[in-house]
Amino acid sequence: MEFTGQNPPQRNHTTLVEFILLGFSDVPNLQRFLFGVFLVIYIIILVGNSLIIIITKVDPSFQIHMYFFLGNFSFLEVCYVSVTVPRLLQDLCRQDRNISFLACATQMYFFLVLGATECFILTAMACDRYVAICNPLLYPLIVNSSLCTQLAAGCWTSGVPVHIGFTYFIFSLPFCGSNQLNHFFCDIPAVLTLACGDTFMIEMLIYVIALLVVTIPFLMILGSYVKIVLTVLKLPSATGRAKSFSTCSSHLMVVAIFFGSGIITYVRPKSSHSAKTDKLLSLFYTIVTPMFNPLIYCLRNKDVMVALKRFLLKWIAL
Repeated sequence: MEFTGQNPPQRNHTTLVEFILLGFSDVPNLQRFLFGVFLVIYIIILVGNSLIIIITKVDPSFQIHMYFFLGNFSFLEVCYVSVTVPRLLQDLCRQDRNISFLACATQMYFFLVLGATECFILTAMACDRYVAICNPLLYPLIVNSSLCTQLAAGCWTSGVPVHIGFTYFIFSLPFCGSNQLNHFFCDIPAVLTLACGDTFMIEMLIYVIALLVVTIPFLMILGSYVKIVLTVLKLPSATGRAKSFSTCSSHLMVVAIFFGSGIITYVRPKSSHSAKTDKLLSLFYTIVTPMFNPLIYCLRNKDVMVALKRFLLKWIAL
């Protein structure tokens, strides 16, 4: 993760009070098209994840630990995407794209907290699958309702205090010169490019937080699935292997999209950074992953599809 340590001294040192989110203003002829695409995606995310939440709550066959985490994950995705997409849709419909420092800081804070929560919940889901597949006899003893509740609470709250301080440090920096934020939301790299003075301490803090929140969970997930794959390959039943791979592959697809796009965005060298590339990659971890969540977990899971049909038929009959 590399950002400019000190901005050029020739900048105008007039203190800024707000930013202008440029978003996709560089393609003015596509504003209506992009609005339609993002609106459809947002509706898919809200409806799809909401259905998963309802099914995991009301269907008795889904009152197991794996679907407890899936329900939490779906609720998280609804919150996560709602931090950025409504503002993006609003900006695509108007010329005034100003955003105050407070609104920008608030958006960044919730984006970071919910992003950290997603990293932790994905890790918890991987650990749950690891115990279920690699230690099935011990699973009922190790994984219980109390432990799942504590893990979920830890996932939701762990990033709160860290990112309060982190967001405060970023917006305590002096901002001067251009106030045009070449992004569709207040992401860290885009905001830091407008900061004046030395940002070395912020950069070091970013590395530390990335290690704790992104790198370690990602390595834990990879380690869990390496052991899962080795265990599944030893199963005598081809049906058992297929079922286990189907369950795990869905999780891995979400992990690959979310962590992959995020790592490429924040860890690649500064020399390869460009505003257009950053915006494109940001779409994957802010919009594409939440959209794929209901598609992957529903369409690739026969039990969920059966429960969904049962729920819809019952709802229509009312």
